[in-house]
Amino acid sequence: MKRIHIYLIILVLPLLAFSVSHKFYVSVTNVNYVEKDDAIQITTRIFIDDLEAVLLERYGVKTSLATPQEGSTANAYIEKYLKTKLLIRLNQEIRAYDFLGKRYDNDIIICYLEIPKVNLPDFESIEVQNEILTDLFEEQQNLVHLKIKGKKKSFVLLKESNKGMLNL
Repeated sequence: MKRIHIYLIILVLPLLAFSVSHKFYVSVTNVNYVEKDDAIQITTRIFIDDLEAVLLERYGVKTSLATPQEGSTANAYIEKYLKTKLLIRLNQEIRAYDFLGKRYDNDIIICYLEIPKVNLPDFESIEVQNEILTDLFEEQQNLVHLKIKGKKKSFVLLKESNKGMLNL
């Protein structure tokens, strides 16, 4: 009888250890200036389930992203959310960006954004304020990579420290 208990523990313990998985809360945003287009192009990568959770909590909509049941209003809600949580400032002035679209890569949504007609030589600094998912997840980390005028800088932005700046 004692042997059976030991065997059960040996069999069940590893299963329990893997059933409680640690979840990482992270997004990755790339901000690049494309000279030939005179535009700042932005891509942001977010876990689909995390974005769905925040859209449901914030707007009360079930989007069913990356499924055949995805709602026709999903893009509008994604754009609305991003425009409140991801801000780009050039010389301390907020610049509006266009939501160009999205695509899915496994469990990640990649959103494409663009600030057209930048006239970058007129600017001395770019600041990114990224609060994506920080309203839902305390542990959220937003990685931001800037590549502007040949200069590169990366930041890990958190709920308490949500801004990063690159002097041009």
